[in-house]
Amino acid sequence: MINITFPDGKIKQYPQGTTGLEIAKSISNSLEKKVLAAKVNGEVWDATRPITTDAQVTFLTWDDKDGKNTFWHSSAHLLAEAIQTIYPSAKFTIGPPIDNGFYYDIDFGGHIPKAEEMEAVEKLMLKLAAQNNAYLRRNVSKTEALQFYQTNEYKTELIDNLQDGDITFYTQGGFVDLCRGPHIPHTGYVKAVKVLNIAGAYWRGDENRPQLTRIYGISFPKQQDLDEYLHFLEEAKNRDHRKLGTQLGLFAFSDRVGQGLPLWLPKGAKLRELLQDFLRNEQAKRGYKMVLSPHIGKKDLYVTSGHYAKYGKDSFQPIHTPREGEEYFLKPMNCPHHCEIYRTQQYSYRDLPLRLGEFGTVYRYEQSGELNGLLRVRGFTQDDAHIFCTPEQLLDEFKNVIDLVTLVFGKLGFGEFTAQVSLRDQEDRAKYIGSDENWEKAENAIIEAARDKGLKTVIEYGEAAFYGPKLDFMVKDALGRSWQLGTIQVDYNLPERFELEYIGADNQRHRPVMIHRAPFGSFERFIAVLIENCAGNFPLWLAPQQVALLPISEKFTDYAQQVCQTLTQNGFRADVDLRNEKIGRKIRDAAMQKIPYQVIIGEKEAEEQTVSVRRQQEGDKGAMSLAQFMELMQSEMKD
Repeated sequence: MINITFPDGKIKQYPQGTTGLEIAKSISNSLEKKVLAAKVNGEVWDATRPITTDAQVTFLTWDDKDGKNTFWHSSAHLLAEAIQTIYPSAKFTIGPPIDNGFYYDIDFGGHIPKAEEMEAVEKLMLKLAAQNNAYLRRNVSKTEALQFYQTNEYKTELIDNLQDGDITFYTQGGFVDLCRGPHIPHTGYVKAVKVLNIAGAYWRGDENRPQLTRIYGISFPKQQDLDEYLHFLEEAKNRDHRKLGTQLGLFAFSDRVGQGLPLWLPKGAKLRELLQDFLRNEQAKRGYKMVLSPHIGKKDLYVTSGHYAKYGKDSFQPIHTPREGEEYFLKPMNCPHHCEIYRTQQYSYRDLPLRLGEFGTVYRYEQSGELNGLLRVRGFTQDDAHIFCTPEQLLDEFKNVIDLVTLVFGKLGFGEFTAQVSLRDQEDRAKYIGSDENWEKAENAIIEAARDKGLKTVIEYGEAAFYGPKLDFMVKDALGRSWQLGTIQVDYNLPERFELEYIGADNQRHRPVMIHRAPFGSFERFIAVLIENCAGNFPLWLAPQQVALLPISEKFTDYAQQVCQTLTQNGFRADVDLRNEKIGRKIRDAAMQKIPYQVIIGEKEAEEQTVSVRRQQEGDKGAMSLAQFMELMQSEMKD
């Protein structure tokens, strides 16, 4: 017999070799039907895999992230089985789950499948799913695996990097795949599927390797779920920040400038300026001091910090100067520069905490296939700050940053978020720098601060930065999508690597602790998410243009410009539409640009010195004096 410990702490005994699914059935038949996988001692397993030792067991359903991932991973195998049937010569590479669905990278041997061919794939997937074929796990030797895939160079490359004894195959129906799993019990759980997109992808993300066909798909346990998701996609398409960015005149991209390097147009630049002013003012209230650092730095700077080892492959090529052997890099992060700013003078414990802020632009050479509007770019600006404090000040400083992040999110309409405690990988410690002792202190500080602030948290192992653990803020937008925006990180390691010091009360030299924080994360990504969250309808205080003044004819442009001047002098952002267009067209265009207020000016308004006001999404507000209109806007901005 083995002891099984459940999430509530209760312990029950079961025969050795009992599966998670059998344990679920012993509790209730309804639970058994919901279980997609099981977490056994923290590792996600097939629900049908025998448990042979005492274990902590958690059941995973469609409501769990790991449950969905297992469902979608299994669906990727189902997609591959359908592809194998229709295209027998296809060679399969990898097919992982992603945030929404799954993909499979496939070598079709010169054939490029078209979107219309995917309807047959979807129908066959459902037909195969209805066979209720079990996902069967089997350990194989390295020799057997290589023999099985002797005509598939992609799989053999993967197998060459695996250890004999750690290789498993999964079979469902007539399909066999090299896979570590886990998978759902059988194909019958899949009731609805949709191929979403076909794209190109390089093998292992390397532009010098073969180009494959990447097929994206999604699946659900109910047809209704798929219908709702497809409706969601249509709504998301209407909110796409790339489409709205063009429509609203916020930003653009140019091949001459380079991929992933956005150009901010006047309205977009104003939007950024307003966000910066808001955060700069909030930081000033909290004792932050703004600094500036160059866009480049010597290679040695990033070797010292560890960023060269971490980001060297993802950086732009080094900048070689006329001096022999001298190399510079576009900076991938601001923190090494801020460490050097700290080093410019000697600090006492009385001088700390020192809070240094910068809206600093950084550069990373992302693969072209991974670029995505403002969400994934090669040059982006972080609302970066680094707090240097004593160990005794760490907890309070961290909690103060949490307060700032939640204030920012509340002001910008992101009321729903989860704080993700991002810790080291429990097994692979080689990718992190610093001592276990310092890591434990940093991790405990984050967990304690989040608990004291009453944050809703989840713990994710393996998501820490290479120099320290993080508290990442996962924000839900209006469509229910989750985004990682703000982040706070505790770092004992960079102060060590840069030999930072302060004089303590004991008159001895001590190392400060460093907090990295960025409430927005990056302006580019934050603005992209903000655009999609509010569908381009920015709150009045943030709208690049708050008022469109629309004269009915040229006769009233003088009064319109007089109104515009008064609004501008009182701090409002207004512009006059001087085009020779009918008023209906002007109103429609202002509405398309999502300008919050449209003010119509005609003969009556000019004579009575009033304005006729329309509010975007609300309609007519009627005629009023200019003073009343300004009071209306002031009142709205205070809310």
